[in-house]
Amino acid sequence: MAGSSYGKLFQITTWGESHGKALGVVIDGCPAGLPLSENDIQIFLDRRRPGRTKISTPRKEEDQVEILSGVFEGKTTGTPISLIVHNTSQRSADYGEIANYYRPGHADYTFDRKYGFRDYRGGGRSSGRETIGRVAAGAVASKVLYQLGIRLTAYTRSIGPITIEEKQFDAQAALETPTCMPDRAASLKAEAYLADCMKACDSAGGVIECRIEGCPPGIGEPVFDKLDAALSKAIMSIGAVKAVEIGDGIQAALHKGSENNDAFMMRDGKVTKSTNHAGGILGGISDGSTILLRAHVKPTPSIFSTQQTVNRQGEEIEIAIKGRHDPVIVPRAVVVVESMAAITLLDALLVNMGAKMENLRKVYQK
Repeated sequence: MAGSSYGKLFQITTWGESHGKALGVVIDGCPAGLPLSENDIQIFLDRRRPGRTKISTPRKEEDQVEILSGVFEGKTTGTPISLIVHNTSQRSADYGEIANYYRPGHADYTFDRKYGFRDYRGGGRSSGRETIGRVAAGAVASKVLYQLGIRLTAYTRSIGPITIEEKQFDAQAALETPTCMPDRAASLKAEAYLADCMKACDSAGGVIECRIEGCPPGIGEPVFDKLDAALSKAIMSIGAVKAVEIGDGIQAALHKGSENNDAFMMRDGKVTKSTNHAGGILGGISDGSTILLRAHVKPTPSIFSTQQTVNRQGEEIEIAIKGRHDPVIVPRAVVVVESMAAITLLDALLVNMGAKMENLRKVYQK
């Protein structure tokens, strides 16, 4: 299977299946000398861990990470970092029936067409548990970025029809509410909405927003490797994401040029902008403003109400999916979006080191 690796200089390769023995990631290209412990990574994994709230799957997994290589005496060595998380709560019997039919909204049919074979236990590589490796790698990337003064903050912007109020924004609330909303009042409304969805044997989608503060101007390439293009690819590679916006996103198509352009101005001797409709990226290159992106996440496809599908023999049938599933993917995907953004930005920063001769002189000239 191709396509399990991502990045150029900071490269990650995720591995493992939802109901296999373990999942993990190998990180290549992390600079040596970064203080790193399992606890640094565990903090991130706990944010996506199942079974923590009433609006997540009841599957109980501790998702304890173990560092297998690349760290010595508490610091990275510059060699590949291998991280592993063991599965401990598989119930593969719940998925025995789906071996012979295709679940609506899942990758069952497309996997069969591509490979002629699939791991039907919980979705295999298409399962949301694949993101464990991404989040573990994102924790490492985020720690590097933090030491460079760059901070990422992701949160739930909306669930179904419930959207946060900007004036009620509370970053701490995003870490404490079960919805990961930075607006406690909106979270309560979203929880009630999800309760209704669950009673109806249905699910909900939503929007995740991520802000990147402190990114210097000049990061990203001007043609095929634009920073916004790279971020979009990274976020779209998350299984449930169906659309990505940068800055004003689709709203920009409704504006006039006079409304959409961000005027430049001087402040404290530095070039800045009076607005940020562009979302911190111009011409594929960061402009020094806050980078703002949004990921639109589809409803959980595993729902308990009756659905129509076909089996591998080409017969039309009706099914009711069993198992343990999230009524909404969004809250547990927040840290996945944040992690993929961190991995992408760190990779772009490393690539950018070769953009100017002065950068090489700083490192190598005696």
